[in-house]
Amino acid sequence: MKHEGSCHCGTIRVAIEDDPVDAGECNCSICRRTGALWTYRTPSQVMVTGMGVGYMHPDVVALRYVRRHHPQKPAQSDVRPDGHLFDPALWNGLPRRFIDGASW
Repeated sequence: MKHEGSCHCGTIRVAIEDDPVDAGECNCSICRRTGALWTYRTPSQVMVTGMGVGYMHPDVVALRYVRRHHPQKPAQSDVRPDGHLFDPALWNGLPRRFIDGASW
């Protein structure tokens, strides 16, 4: 099933294929501050339209809405859309996977 979401103003639109099976909660400083809840996808499973604001760190490139190059996987082998961009019914009951980004 295809799921579509967006940022508050609708400038960024994100669509994912299939239902997520879990959600990643990272405790690094940026994820804590933004309340990110990551769902992991391959690039072919995510469609993003619109322009976002980027976040730069020596080993992380993160868009506020879709994150690429997480420290855990430096290559663009996955895309991590924030689950909060989608209807809460999509992620409310998902098991959470803790990511200790603060220790990297």
